[in-house]
Amino acid sequence: MAQIGKLVPEFTAKAFHNGEFTEVTSESVKGKWSIFLFYPADFTFVCPTELEDMANQYEELQQLGVEVYAVSTDTHFSHKAWHDSSDAIGKIKFPMLGDQTGAITRGFDVMIEEDHMAHRGTFLADPDGVIQVAHIHAGGIGRNAKDMVRNVKAAQYVRDNDGEVCPAAWEQGEATLTPSLDLVGKI
Repeated sequence: MAQIGKLVPEFTAKAFHNGEFTEVTSESVKGKWSIFLFYPADFTFVCPTELEDMANQYEELQQLGVEVYAVSTDTHFSHKAWHDSSDAIGKIKFPMLGDQTGAITRGFDVMIEEDHMAHRGTFLADPDGVIQVAHIHAGGIGRNAKDMVRNVKAAQYVRDNDGEVCPAAWEQGEATLTPSLDLVGKI
């Protein structure tokens, strides 16, 4: 089960990426920040709105040193067909991992077993492959990619600034906190 502070589960998967089929592994994602964006299925309703939203934030995420991996229990072939047939999905430039066995989805503990589909799960792993952020949404609730961009910036700030933490609704450039006895009861 994937949890905060644990390593990304081991996996190997075929992906559709930039017009080609590639292989992505848990080892190959290390060395940079990674977002794993689980969604229920290709050719559905809320999913393309979320993936398009993430595609619209992808350039900024790339500038932050982040790679995005969309994951569903569909095949990499299905991802290609969806990419080729949908204007929204056609915007995607990040890898779309096929997880037809469900191993990755189960490894992150977001499998809906009776449907063999993923919950809407979003995980941020640091360059060491350690999960720093985990969000899981019900099927009818779409995510906002801007929230994940803010989470990335906060996680990177905390990693780079030992002893500092980011308060609620923190935005890059705003004041942070340095936990200490002096702050107890003052906030």
